[in-house]
Amino acid sequence: MDEKKEISTENTENTEKEVVSRNFIEMIIDKDIEEGRCKQVVTRFPPEPNGYLHIGHAKSILLNYGLAKQYGGKFNLRFDDTNPTKEKSEFVQSIIEDVKWIGGDFEDRLFFASNYFDEMCECAFQLIRKGKAYVCDLTAEQIREYRGTLTEPGKDSPYRNRSVEENLDLFTRMKNGEFPDGSKVLRAKIDMASPNINMRDPILYRVARMTHHNTGDKWCIYPMYDFAHPIEDAIEGVTHSICTLEFEDHRPLYDWVVRELEYKNPPKQIEFAKQYLTNVVTGKRYIKKLVEDGVVDGWDDPRLVTISALRRRGFTPESIKMFMELCGVSKANSSADYAMLEYCIREDLKLKRSRVMAVLDPIKLVITNYPEGQVEYLDAMNNPENEEMGTRKIPFSRELYIEREDFKVDPPKKYFRLYPGNEVRLMNAYFITCTDYVTDENQNVTEIHCTYDPETKSGSGFNARKVKGTIHWVSAQHAVKVTARLYENLVDEEKGVYNEEDGSMNLNPNSVTVCRNCCVEPAIVGAKPYDSFQFLRNGFFCVDYKDTTEGNLVFNRIASLKSGYKPV
Repeated sequence: MDEKKEISTENTENTEKEVVSRNFIEMIIDKDIEEGRCKQVVTRFPPEPNGYLHIGHAKSILLNYGLAKQYGGKFNLRFDDTNPTKEKSEFVQSIIEDVKWIGGDFEDRLFFASNYFDEMCECAFQLIRKGKAYVCDLTAEQIREYRGTLTEPGKDSPYRNRSVEENLDLFTRMKNGEFPDGSKVLRAKIDMASPNINMRDPILYRVARMTHHNTGDKWCIYPMYDFAHPIEDAIEGVTHSICTLEFEDHRPLYDWVVRELEYKNPPKQIEFAKQYLTNVVTGKRYIKKLVEDGVVDGWDDPRLVTISALRRRGFTPESIKMFMELCGVSKANSSADYAMLEYCIREDLKLKRSRVMAVLDPIKLVITNYPEGQVEYLDAMNNPENEEMGTRKIPFSRELYIEREDFKVDPPKKYFRLYPGNEVRLMNAYFITCTDYVTDENQNVTEIHCTYDPETKSGSGFNARKVKGTIHWVSAQHAVKVTARLYENLVDEEKGVYNEEDGSMNLNPNSVTVCRNCCVEPAIVGAKPYDSFQFLRNGFFCVDYKDTTEGNLVFNRIASLKSGYKPV
């Protein structure tokens, strides 16, 4: 649940009340503005370019951008690129595209932490001159040993009391590349007995010869995230540094950095709960492994929940925004069911997309009393729930395709579709009655024979008799052959995402079903990548941008029509 305060504004003329609901972040910002601590709200989204963004990042983008827009402020996209070992230009470009697509308008406010390396280095010298930082020669293992535990205080490094002059000299030599990688670090001098381990003389800089995607080989020392991040915020004039809950214990260090560097208008860090989604893989290292092992066909595989994967599958920015609004902003961690995300895309598309007939597993149906060679064009609404979308003409002929599951030789009870002797309605067309069927040597049905009643044409007003079953179809002569991919969860829902014994992923071997001979009515001719439709009875589908070719449309099923989620 959101932590909210309700503000009522009463109209003296008609006594109507407008209730404005505020989450806890808005309440903090309201107070800062009211007390004069903030004149213009500036927020930022600060991803590290070490992978593609996922559904959790979408919440941060929409929250930060939404707050800036709500208060008439500014929104920055800033790359926290302080760790060259995992960062790539590919990830930078994908993040820029994702932020734009999801609706985060950063205009000309695109920044890189690496552009501030000179200022960060000067900040390090400033702390050394104040006696607030020192060069330490302990190894990484020794630093961990000296740090102490959650219940025991740490102990001072033997290098902690080096003079300011010696530290200035050593750090200059670190910067100039005189020491091997990992041999020395610059540490803040705070309190080795602090109950918050993050305050026990944290590392500010390390020696590391790495080629950076933005600065090349200019630097052989790189700042740590906890040192760089508050400086970046301060340089950009960020007023409210909104991050997720795992940084709550880092806030004292964030405040220490901006205070010791004497920024006049320091940013304020505020933490909110991450957006978790059940039974999905969001960890970058796990997604990277799936990509490298060939389990998925890239960071944008439609079975993933990276933003680019959701876009490829056919989700819309509006549906993701609706999902985030339903989840709300809170200080308490919680998980949302994937069914809620599917509910949002159904709600967004149901009035916007054309509904067409598509047969995913076709079997031929022959209407034996329909004139050979005759074709007629029947009227159908593009979207019965939105009359403004108009109508279309559907070709109808003697030979059709229907879904294989819509015919049974020996039907179970309460089966209202087609079987020998039964009459059903062909959607937007006529009543038909099954008279015969053809099988192969293995007794598999290969063709169905029916007769039609020309008096029962859809829209004619015929009501002499009723039928319980209605099935969809496609004219065999006019069918467009396409490939359709049907998705299930990438992981085994019963076992959970990760194996507790070895940390591996419990993958679902049936996460994708490829239907290669689907038949769709010609209304989809000319469809382009990312175009989406509702395939009647089968769900919402989107044209895949990666695998579609000029001669073969490939569709990804966005979501089925059945919902496992009910809004409160």
